[in-house]
Amino acid sequence: MTGIQRNFQHDTDVLIRQVDNHLSVLRAGAVNDLRLAELLAASLRDLVVSTTRASAADRAWVRAAVHYFVLRREGRHRGRSIRSLTADQRVINEVALALGRPDLVVEGVTPITGTVRAA
Repeated sequence: MTGIQRNFQHDTDVLIRQVDNHLSVLRAGAVNDLRLAELLAASLRDLVVSTTRASAADRAWVRAAVHYFVLRREGRHRGRSIRSLTADQRVINEVALALGRPDLVVEGVTPITGTVRAA
């Protein structure tokens, strides 16, 4: 049992590290929607932790959301992604809702001020 428990924790650590590393890259690249990126990363971290001991299917949903967020396709100019953070937001919110975690849904963020819009 110890090996299984360690594997769950290892997978959790890897996913969180991927999210944190990607957020660092976004911060360094001066992304316009940095506040949205931070909220999405926080939601993903919570999803990863809350599904550490969930079914393989639920963990696969979260892993897919993390990969979708992290593996952004770059355009010709480095730092300018083809896919917007709002596309990431839709995917992460769908996964959160599918897993029964409406508390982790990220609402709209005003890009200029970084404030969360009322729902």
